[in-house]
Amino acid sequence: MSAAAVPASERLDWFTDVIAHELVPMAIRSERGRDFWAEASVLDLGGAQVSSFEFSSLHSLRTAAHVRSSDPEQYQLGLVTTGSMSLAQNRNESGLFSGDMVLWDTSRPMASDAVPDADGGRVRAIVLSFPRDAMPLRGARVERLLAHRIAGGHGMGAILAQYMRSLAAHAADCGPAELNRLGTVAQDLVGACLAGQLGTQEELSPEARTRALLERIEAFVHHNLGDPDLTPSAVAARHGISLRHLQQLFRDRGETVAAGIRRRRLERCRADLADPGLLTTPVHTVARRWGFTNASVFSRTFREAYGTSPTEFRHGAVREALARKINEPCACGTSGGAARP
Repeated sequence: MSAAAVPASERLDWFTDVIAHELVPMAIRSERGRDFWAEASVLDLGGAQVSSFEFSSLHSLRTAAHVRSSDPEQYQLGLVTTGSMSLAQNRNESGLFSGDMVLWDTSRPMASDAVPDADGGRVRAIVLSFPRDAMPLRGARVERLLAHRIAGGHGMGAILAQYMRSLAAHAADCGPAELNRLGTVAQDLVGACLAGQLGTQEELSPEARTRALLERIEAFVHHNLGDPDLTPSAVAARHGISLRHLQQLFRDRGETVAAGIRRRRLERCRADLADPGLLTTPVHTVARRWGFTNASVFSRTFREAYGTSPTEFRHGAVREALARKINEPCACGTSGGAARP
């Protein structure tokens, strides 16, 4: 949904209606009333919803009257990716934040301000909404976290923030059953993150703790693929579990932990070898960058996975990239490889 199709004088009212429909009713005002801009996208995840917003600076206020008129009885978690935002609720104030998250309760009044990084810029935020009764923690505990900043740069907060970014960027490509699973994982990650903030992890169900642990393991592997010492034993030790327990966690995924690490490393190598900008980087350097220390073992493993050697794959991928570049229409409407008299 974009304000592009709305007359400039009506855009703020249009965005207010969008927010009322997709999140909650509230009063919104902006200093940029004459050139206000906003875009929004919303995706249903079964029991949850992920929304992405881009908008000009604004101030919003949800009063008790708004709550009485319409309340979905949800917790909503906002992640600010560009610009800054502040939120006040339940006698708590977050202060301005960016790159972090904040939680609010739709059944309580609240006020917030959103400020771009520069004059004329926009704020970008992702909001995860889910029913209050889906929260595995007791409401009295969660109240303590309303309008408190949750760091998105380390620990469970970083995993949750990255998951929200991935949902906003890629979840629309998934089918209904996959979206439901993504929604379940999202709620588990929120529960695990909030429980970590409160020190009440024992209140989470065993299933929720297991799913959150798997996400932490996936994030750890993702960020350490270039480490040649990344082994199943190292992963297990880092997360305080036995190697047997780790293997059991991954048993239902159809591949072992070692196989998963190898597959991800090969995918990274394949992407780098297909990049024309890395053509002068030796194959063995690419392999080492992603944890393969033995060139011959890497070459054999790559061929087993993709049916060709790394060098042959690179040459073929670069030729295809150059061919696409040559055949791309130029500004005059002709292909790049032919000049018209």
